[in-house]
Amino acid sequence: MNKTKTIYLLFAFALSLIFYACGSKKEAANTEDYGTPKEETTAPVTASDAITQGESLVKASDCKTCHHRENKIIGPSHTDVAKKYEFTAANVEYLAGKIIKGGSGVWGEVLMSAHADITQSDAEKMSRYILSLDGETEH
Repeated sequence: MNKTKTIYLLFAFALSLIFYACGSKKEAANTEDYGTPKEETTAPVTASDAITQGESLVKASDCKTCHHRENKIIGPSHTDVAKKYEFTAANVEYLAGKIIKGGSGVWGEVLMSAHADITQSDAEKMSRYILSLDGETEH
């Protein structure tokens, strides 16, 4: 009997542990705060940042095939473009359109190829960089 009593006690103890582990715990409430979802916002690009980004975009593009910073190649130098156009928002938009759509007639009959894969935003950054080359700031 002693042996049977020990087995029953062990069984009862094991069973109590199981009940304790499964039933007596209170569900912990998720108290972790994930915050309120925020809309994705980007910081406004400063004029200096736009010029720096524009320079990187120009250097990474095929612009250097026809244009140089100071020297005329096939098309005008970027500095000559900066000297011809005032650094205004209207001219930034105009030159961005020229970069995207291409064209001819302004600097001669040589056609500037279109760059339809460049976004309006990137073309405007490129234009800002080019228009900054004569030392003028946007006004």
